[in-house]
Amino acid sequence: MNIALIGYGEVGRILAEDLRAQGVALSAYDLKLDSDHGQPLREHAAALGVVLGAAHAQAVHGVDLVVSAVTASQAVAVAEACAPGLKRGAFFLDFNSASPAAKCRAAAIVDGTGGRYVEGAVMTSLPPYRIKVPLLLGGPHAAALQPVLAELGFAPKVASETLGVASATKMCRSVMIKGLEAMVIESFTSARHYGVEDAVVASLQESFPGIDWEKQASYFFQRAIEHGRRRAEEVREVAQTVREAGLEPFSAAGTAQRQAWVADRGDEGWFGARGTPAFARSADWRIEADRILSHLNKD
Repeated sequence: MNIALIGYGEVGRILAEDLRAQGVALSAYDLKLDSDHGQPLREHAAALGVVLGAAHAQAVHGVDLVVSAVTASQAVAVAEACAPGLKRGAFFLDFNSASPAAKCRAAAIVDGTGGRYVEGAVMTSLPPYRIKVPLLLGGPHAAALQPVLAELGFAPKVASETLGVASATKMCRSVMIKGLEAMVIESFTSARHYGVEDAVVASLQESFPGIDWEKQASYFFQRAIEHGRRRAEEVREVAQTVREAGLEPFSAAGTAQRQAWVADRGDEGWFGARGTPAFARSADWRIEADRILSHLNKD
């Protein structure tokens, strides 16, 4: 089977490593390949033997399976860009954290060209699980793709033949998970400012004894610092999902703002330069909270 990876960020590179370890032929494309940030991606692809396309349609030309893993806002645009290069019957697995309505629009584009669109909902952070991350599939072609993915080492489960069900499951979960990240950063940084962080953590530990709040807080800080930009885009799609249900997404909209705020501060160097040991590697959330507070106090 020939596979194309559209999006060669964290998810794309992990999948490339695990699929190439099995000898799977891979092509890939990412918009960053054409920018100053593309050199590390090109080097990674060259080391693995991944063939890089010059454009979306070229990368997917003639392949049996396309995996789209880009930023949430680009899910439909990528389907449009890939469509001219898809061969009839090729699977198009949409990994992106987009709203159910966006997935349906992407499906119409892919299926309209003779491809077979399958929505994919990655149900937790990919790095610990890698290719075996829990994956919900949706749409009329999901059942046909499921055994193919399982043979490749994925951990897929068909959620529904109806498009949007898998995505709605992920999006509604993300209201909670991404919201917890934003709330912990806001709560714990403020608590650090007032010198009450130990009391707050102890109270949370008493109320929710199943969670190691020290460890969880550090993890939440790091994920937001490293991936706040991508998370902000995802939560905007989460907010749209809530909107499509008829609710005003007060919580999701605030979460997107906080995630984007953390990403902006990272771009300004508040957490150290990207690629250095100081960046997003602190085992103690207090270090990152102090960095935030020190910059705020300067202002």
